[in-house]
Amino acid sequence: MFYEEAAISVPIMCMQCEDPACAKVCPVGAFSRDKNGAVISDPRKCMVCKLCISACPMGNISVSSVTKKIVKCTLCGGNPACAKVCPSGAIKYEDATTSNINKKKIIAEKFKDLFAEVEK
Repeated sequence: MFYEEAAISVPIMCMQCEDPACAKVCPVGAFSRDKNGAVISDPRKCMVCKLCISACPMGNISVSSVTKKIVKCTLCGGNPACAKVCPSGAIKYEDATTSNINKKKIIAEKFKDLFAEVEK
């Protein structure tokens, strides 16, 4: 089921997984990490098979209807625009620490449970 069909509108940012499922399933090795630690897709390698979309546990990867290319968070080269323009300050870009990595894992589990309920 698509989130649009379920009337769910939740901004979902890439969690930049330690062991990204999107990279594991990519048959052409189009995913890598940049110097900021962001998991990025190389559009020159990507054949838009969409396996990464299915593999992403957060549902963060999509295909642009305009460019017909894979779209996912790249952390804007280490200066994420979403964090800069978030009016409430709810989105923050911080260096990884044990504390915020553990928080990230807890949040990911909660979203995983929430999305599983939608699919039932």
